[in-house]
Amino acid sequence: MEKLEHKALQTAPAQCRPKIWKRYVDDVLDVIKKDQVKNFTDHLNSIDDTYSIFTYEEETNGVILFLDLLINRQPDKTVKIQVGYTASPHIRSNTYTSMASHHPIHHKSGVVTRTLMDRKDTLVSTEDDKDREELHIRNALKSCRYPEWIFDKVNHDQCQKRKKTIDTKKRNKSAQESKVLAVNPYVEGLSETAERIGLFRME
Repeated sequence: MEKLEHKALQTAPAQCRPKIWKRYVDDVLDVIKKDQVKNFTDHLNSIDDTYSIFTYEEETNGVILFLDLLINRQPDKTVKIQVGYTASPHIRSNTYTSMASHHPIHHKSGVVTRTLMDRKDTLVSTEDDKDREELHIRNALKSCRYPEWIFDKVNHDQCQKRKKTIDTKKRNKSAQESKVLAVNPYVEGLSETAERIGLFRME
């Protein structure tokens, strides 16, 4: 796939070459002139005689679904991202791992953190949409018998994680600022020993 992709982009006619090309496995998001979509698709399918694998879907009213993200092109040319609920059956039907299932509790809390809340925090664009997404997550998981305390635990763990990240950045910054440059003359035998035990580094 990578070889075909590379060849297709390198040999695409200038008038239909995409401005942006982002691929995840076999799903591609690209930005291209509207009247060149079919021409570019035909070009992709002409690269390898044994395959005709590329199809396309165009945006509707500035909106398109890519993987499980709903990408909305705004009038000011910015992009708004929300979670797309028609991408996969389990998202559409809100059928997540039930709290009553025989799985370790950290697996169940992982449904909330690593998949749903983390996606909401890292990918959804606006605070209003994040609030709406969190409400949807809570309602969906409550229907799967998730208790309120698990959301409180997730919020606490996320706060601790953010605090740890901030503290680590502060420590790293402090360590960088405390470094002092020392220039030492080279002394055969002594300099190698000093570098080995970490007293200084030879450049």
